[in-house]
Amino acid sequence: MIRKARMRDVKTIQKLISEYARKGDMLPRSLSEIYENLRDYFVFEEDGGEVIGSAAVHIMWEDLAEVRSLAVREDSMRRGVGTRLVEACVSEAIVLGITRVFALTYKPGFFEKLGFRQVDKSELPQKIWSDCLKCSKFPDCDEVALVADLTGKRNA
Repeated sequence: MIRKARMRDVKTIQKLISEYARKGDMLPRSLSEIYENLRDYFVFEEDGGEVIGSAAVHIMWEDLAEVRSLAVREDSMRRGVGTRLVEACVSEAIVLGITRVFALTYKPGFFEKLGFRQVDKSELPQKIWSDCLKCSKFPDCDEVALVADLTGKRNA
């Protein structure tokens, strides 16, 4: 089941993100960052109440949001958890009136299956790079930028 994250989920979310951050697949998030942005997060909770995945939709500007910190427990992958989390983030963006959602990722094929298209990073405003300053790979980012146009005009 997908639901909005709650205070009790913060440490689990951080643990999920940390597993990927240790491998260099995403930026780490401190507990304070997650608490401050908790309203951005969704979690996937199994029937027994265990959280096995999380993702956030972070508003960047009036027409732009980022799907970030998508993390699914490794033993729960390939079950549609990540897809449902991204769909929840996109749905939230639509409800808020946001017309574009982007992701920076090492798994572009996953996002392309969900209607995102690859773009040059230069198409995204400099505001998005504030998080990138924390990354050891900055300024030589090797992630792929993808955008979903939520107006229905350009999604492939």
